[in-house]
Amino acid sequence: MNSIFKKTISIIMVIGLILAIFSGCDSKESEKKPDTGNTSSTSDTVVSEDSNFNPEGLPIVNEPITLNVLTTRWGSMGDSFTQNQWLIDLEKKTNVKIEWQVQSLNDWGEQKSIMLASGELPEVIIGSQTFNDTDIMNNKELFLDLTDLIDKYMPNLKEAMKTIPEFKTIVTFPDGKIYSLPKNLPSRPMTCNQPIINKKWLDNLGLKEPTTIDELYNVLKAFKEQDANGNGDPNDEFPICGAKGLPMDLLNPFGITDLNGTNMMVLDDGSLAYYPITENYKEGLKWLRKLYAEGIIDPESFTQDATMQDSKRKNPSVSLVGFDYAWTPDALFGQWSSEYIALAPIKGPDGKQYAAGDKNGISSIMRNEAEITKFCKHPEVAARWLDQFYDGEASIQNFWGAIGTVITKNSDGTYTLNDPPEGTSADAWYWDQSLRDFGPKYVSPEFQKKIKLSPNSGDGLKLELSKLGDPYITTPYPNVMFTVEEHESLSSLLTDIGKFVETTRADWITNGGIDEGWDNYIKQLEEMGLDQLIKIYTDAYNRFKQAN
Repeated sequence: MNSIFKKTISIIMVIGLILAIFSGCDSKESEKKPDTGNTSSTSDTVVSEDSNFNPEGLPIVNEPITLNVLTTRWGSMGDSFTQNQWLIDLEKKTNVKIEWQVQSLNDWGEQKSIMLASGELPEVIIGSQTFNDTDIMNNKELFLDLTDLIDKYMPNLKEAMKTIPEFKTIVTFPDGKIYSLPKNLPSRPMTCNQPIINKKWLDNLGLKEPTTIDELYNVLKAFKEQDANGNGDPNDEFPICGAKGLPMDLLNPFGITDLNGTNMMVLDDGSLAYYPITENYKEGLKWLRKLYAEGIIDPESFTQDATMQDSKRKNPSVSLVGFDYAWTPDALFGQWSSEYIALAPIKGPDGKQYAAGDKNGISSIMRNEAEITKFCKHPEVAARWLDQFYDGEASIQNFWGAIGTVITKNSDGTYTLNDPPEGTSADAWYWDQSLRDFGPKYVSPEFQKKIKLSPNSGDGLKLELSKLGDPYITTPYPNVMFTVEEHESLSSLLTDIGKFVETTRADWITNGGIDEGWDNYIKQLEEMGLDQLIKIYTDAYNRFKQAN
């Protein structure tokens, strides 16, 4: 009996020992395989790292992994940018393979709604046209707070934020978190659009380049009444030609500049004005009414679409349009571009010149250029991959095209843009070869000095023409961040008020009656909630100023 008892005890001890050994193995195996799942949307979550991930240096991962990246493109541009040699080389250097998902902005609004409603997104999003402030704030549970990821894994971006403090301000949402990444575009002009006039028409009629609002009126009237293009027909010229309305730049001589399309102006004393209710706006519309009544403005300007307008600008037999506003003449007039020149801002009734622009460069500093979603399996890898974009040489290749294709790196360390292929505009080539305006970028002041652009075409020409208006730039309403509640109110206010302002403007220009209808116009705007609209813009503006 005693012998049987001893054998039983021995067996139990052996079994216990075996179980302990296996239990220890499980524990050690668990330690070897840490959780590499998603981070949550809170910044205090610590990202787990595995032995495949390198927190510093390259490659980012030892064994290749794939990130699914969504971006959007204008029209039918497609995915040709993915063949940018820098992007191809980046995959080799980092071991991070990219599965690109490219959507056209033509139908992105509908596709975006479907995607957000499904609650499932790709791992990484690129481009400020893909998701805006409202999309992110209304779906914050789908996007990671990037604050800790930036601090731990994005040294290039951290350094950029030290150089450009606005970089951090612009991406900090009202809840204090960072859901998207910024960009700083290189070599951006400070002035948005220049007055563009047909110099050949001026020469044909023996006229000088206009410098004042009165001189411009006289020139445009001569364009309309005489055979300015010299084809024997004095009635086929369109001194000014719009599409679904007129460019607001035509009101620049009256001190009306609106870089960001908000209808808000920052005055010299730092206060705000809603310009559609100002006396300057009223006087500017009276001037446009005069031009329309005398046939100087194409009567189809408020009914024709952009395609019809473009057909007049690029009429195959002879130039038909005399005056407009644009980055460069070749942006509008095709084969007739050589006939046009840019002018300095036209002096208004007060004798002053005004230009819409931004001293930091047009659209140079923006947010929402990249997001990491909660569906990202390796957010630390995505953060390190995106940080590679915040390098001067990387940024110019993602703005223009790869070194060796679009860019030449010179022996003295400078960079020169190559000429585009025959028959292709510089802008079209850049968009074909790169992410262009979209995506993370940063060019330091030191690196910017290394970029050499031709003053005769493309972005170099924009910089050259910008000099005409740079001394006269007005302060633009900044790229502020609205709260969720403010966004909800703006959605309805802007729809109703914006449409009323636009339709009233068109009616006054085409039919007159500005003085008679002005008081009732102001009254209706007030009844539609104008005071609330102005308060929202003012509150957001004041928060922006305090943060900077």
